[in-house]
Amino acid sequence: MPRSFDGLRVLDFSTTIAGPHCTRMLADMGAEVIKIETAEGETMRTRPPLRNGCSTAFGQLNVGKQSLVLDLKSAEGVEAVRRLIATADVLVENFRPGVMRRLRLDYASISDINPKLVYCSISGYGQTGPSAELPAYAPVIHAASGYEMAHLAYQPGRSRPDYCGIYHADVLTGVYAFGAISAALYQRSASGKGQHIDVSMLESMLSLTLNEVQWSQFEVSPPQRPMFGPIGTIDGYVMVAIASEKTFQSLMQVIGRPEWIADPRFAKYADRRENWAGLMDGVEGWSRAISTEAGLAALNEQGVPSSAYRTVREALADPQIAHRGALAEVEDGGGSFKVLNLPFRMSGARVAAAPRMSTLGQHTLSYLKEIGLSADEIARFSAQAPKSARG
Repeated sequence: MPRSFDGLRVLDFSTTIAGPHCTRMLADMGAEVIKIETAEGETMRTRPPLRNGCSTAFGQLNVGKQSLVLDLKSAEGVEAVRRLIATADVLVENFRPGVMRRLRLDYASISDINPKLVYCSISGYGQTGPSAELPAYAPVIHAASGYEMAHLAYQPGRSRPDYCGIYHADVLTGVYAFGAISAALYQRSASGKGQHIDVSMLESMLSLTLNEVQWSQFEVSPPQRPMFGPIGTIDGYVMVAIASEKTFQSLMQVIGRPEWIADPRFAKYADRRENWAGLMDGVEGWSRAISTEAGLAALNEQGVPSSAYRTVREALADPQIAHRGALAEVEDGGGSFKVLNLPFRMSGARVAAAPRMSTLGQHTLSYLKEIGLSADEIARFSAQAPKSARG
């Protein structure tokens, strides 16, 4: 099958997670993504797991991309980029605002080179405004957006925000950037014109706090509502989500409390909200006496949405993941490893990760030749390129 973005050329100046996640999605859908790095390579290349100097964390974010090494601090490197821009459909960058302008590679400086270019800038706070040039990484944005304090409000008895280990802001912003680029390409198909896309990590994270955004605007106390959390078993924890009357009634049958269906504390949704802790205590009174496996069997038999709390290793071993082909085998200089495919399938297009990682600078010479550099110019570039890129 064809791929949705076959024939699309993307220049990728992004680093770490948000931008590379966006461009990896474009690559999986067929785009020719040219990742532009320094001779040292971007910082994610050193992140574990490392095998023979090759990072699988970097591979997860960058498989399927072409690798081009350029020195953007040199006039020659900038000129090479400007020639590539003339051939590109999309450019993605996630430098702090102002960096691309100082390089004369910002949208205003290059839009006349290629009026059809879709230029996507990802930053912590957006390209303009009083916070625009502040440094930002995902954990900072989590705190700045109110997300962490909103999450804390759902943890009874807690007053200190959680530590941050999973970078929601990066992944979420990368997905928003992917969506915006796709929309801009669709618009270009009719108008023939490109445009500048300005994606804010702060606003991306705020989109996760839908209820809290509304509660913050009015002098009202946030209503009590069901708090889905871990139900203890003999050997672990189970998540049970009671999202409908049928679910509630089925759960009461499972735990042996059918009389609670008519109990004034729980009969109506509003009553359950006010007496949620008591209801969950009753559920846990049942679950504490059985194993996780037995509890899930009983819940699934009655159609109650539930799951064990699993590790990522356990989740990846789920037969459903294999059935969906959610993991792809990739090779690099350290051997083979698995990466996640995109979480959607298309009936008329192939969506899949590439089978092999490019080495740093592997495609430098071929792109320099394409943009018309002379043998002498290429020799100057290649003398500074990694050995893998020399020819």
